[in-house]
Amino acid sequence: MPEKKPKKVFVEGAISPQFIADSIAKHSSRTDIGAHSLFLGQVRADVIDQKQVTAIDYTAYTDMAEQILFTIREDTFAKYALTCMHIYHSLGRVLAGQISLFVFTSSVHRQAAVNACEELVERIKAEVPVWGKEIFDDNTTQWKKNTP
Repeated sequence: MPEKKPKKVFVEGAISPQFIADSIAKHSSRTDIGAHSLFLGQVRADVIDQKQVTAIDYTAYTDMAEQILFTIREDTFAKYALTCMHIYHSLGRVLAGQISLFVFTSSVHRQAAVNACEELVERIKAEVPVWGKEIFDDNTTQWKKNTP
């Protein structure tokens, strides 16, 4: 059996709605899947200290992050009866309103897909070395606090 390797999960910039739609459409030929669960993380236009967030600039230790995501994926496949799983995270600038995290799980039955998707998002937020610098409407910046 070939050795499993970490998958490339990072994309430059926002994750487009077309990419998400195409990912879903590719699964229409899979007749062994009965349920999908998706999580889309979107950049909010929060107001902090009377300044509005216009974007977030994401950075990561990509090699380390992909290894951690590989471990999270393997743990999740071992715990839940999934048929497939996809994780994509943005790097670089993502504007308010755009998608920066896409998690997509599939299984024969709904509960496994839903539970796995929720656990994946929580573990990604808690364990993966990705940081975001908020960019405000006055062009000032601050590092985003990563709160689960």
